[in-house]
Amino acid sequence: MAVELNATVVWRQEINHGLLVLQVTPDEELPPFKAGQYTVLGLPGSAPRSAYADPEDPPADPDKMIKRAYSIASSSLQGRYLEFYIALVRTGALTPRLFALDAGDRIWLGQRVVGMFTLDDVPPGKHLVFVATGTGLAPYLSMLRSAYECDADRTTIVCHAARVSWDLGYRSELEGMAARYANFHYLPIIDEVDRDPNWQGEVGFVNRFVDEDTIAELLGHALDPTDTSVFLCGNPLMIDSMMELLATLGFKKHTRKQPGSLFVEEYWK
Repeated sequence: MAVELNATVVWRQEINHGLLVLQVTPDEELPPFKAGQYTVLGLPGSAPRSAYADPEDPPADPDKMIKRAYSIASSSLQGRYLEFYIALVRTGALTPRLFALDAGDRIWLGQRVVGMFTLDDVPPGKHLVFVATGTGLAPYLSMLRSAYECDADRTTIVCHAARVSWDLGYRSELEGMAARYANFHYLPIIDEVDRDPNWQGEVGFVNRFVDEDTIAELLGHALDPTDTSVFLCGNPLMIDSMMELLATLGFKKHTRKQPGSLFVEEYWK
């Protein structure tokens, strides 16, 4: 028996053919959530696929609901819609169908919002370094949009890595925050400079900017777990390499039973 679609796409914007911002409103009341959490989107196998996707082989069961978890990018305070930042997986089951949606189309939205990747366990006053690759930026956007005090005494750094500059979604919003607040820094990075020869910013992998003390320079002091918390979300290879590197600086992965200064979004793995 097919699951009934229970929400509507109210707005969409393709940043490029591989990146999509989707705003969804449920039929019932918007579920409460904390900034940094995630929920589930779904479409039936009968839903059309984007023309940018590869042919599906074998075809999906038209009556089966395809579901995946996505971090919420919208503020936890605005109460009108949930926003999602989605990358196209050309061979995937769900994202090609999400990319085919238009405003007014129906979608399935999970009724529960979950996840421990929030600011709840960060001690007051600690500096914050948010590290993301690709659409791993989404939970940080929700945090920053949810009454985050960008002008507080602590320093905030958003380090966002992508293949090329046109994959740096929400760049203008983050640049605007960096221009407005002295204690807020935005560090965009690309790694495929051959495809983007006009890029004038930083190039390489994220861990290079820890090794070379770029993040320490933005903080104004050495990266230290006693006064700084680091969040990681995105490519599992980035997460693994950063966890290994940060361990050499004394950072320990945070759990409720064993508090630490390194917060990792697990569902990406």
